[in-house]
Amino acid sequence: MPLLTIENVGSFQVPAGKRLVNALVDECGTDQLHACGGNARCTTCKVKFIEGRPEAMTVVEKELLASKGLTGDDSIRLSCQLTCDADMTLQLLSRLKDFPAKKDAGARCADEIMPPPQWSTRS
Repeated sequence: MPLLTIENVGSFQVPAGKRLVNALVDECGTDQLHACGGNARCTTCKVKFIEGRPEAMTVVEKELLASKGLTGDDSIRLSCQLTCDADMTLQLLSRLKDFPAKKDAGARCADEIMPPPQWSTRS
């Protein structure tokens, strides 16, 4: 089981292959935002990798990050487009507690990456 470490939160064993956005909520108990339901449309699920950043990314994630001007820092990724396949250390960038006008963090995300992934690399 991969070890997921979240700055200022703790370290958690998470099931291998589990979608990162769901692990952040289920195993780690965080209030990570995912307003679009994990469909790579909004960037509210973004995280910043400190260690263990995956190299591969979905084409949809790459295009969405570019459209939002988030390509200058390659440690910024969308938790809805990643699975827990190795140990990772990250920082949460979008939490419900930081947006008091929001009623919840978002609808439960599907177990599999949506839309179905076409893989690319960061560069």
